Amino acid sequence: MPRTRNSVASHKRKKKVLKQAKGFTGGRGKLIRTAQEAVDRAMTYAYRDRRARKRDFRKLWIARINAAARIHGLNYSRFINGLKKSDIEIDRKILSEIAIHDAEGFTKLAEIAKEAR
Repeated sequence: MPRTRNSVASHKRKKKVLKQAKGFTGGRGKLIRTAQEAVDRAMTYAYRDRRARKRDFRKLWIARINAAARIHGLNYSRFINGLKKSDIEIDRKILSEIAIHDAEGFTKLAEIAKEAR
């Protein structure tokens, strides 16, 4: 039985890893074993940090809303509670954008939240 070789598939695999490691410095971008380790680690961090980014942005939005609400004599939790009681459903991302770019609109929302409490 003739010996089979796997050169095409293994070259393809190695090429794929080195393409992913493009831009890595030193052996991490040129040597297959170190490149594979670096790519695996990078992918793990990328997966983790895609989720962490969502948490970080939510924290930022809440901090912005809290700062804007305190100008109107409310804190964040009372402001959100007032909006919920008055059946206003605006997500935190949009509320933070309103707080930054539309002070008049945020003032109206703060007044509604005060009345609902």
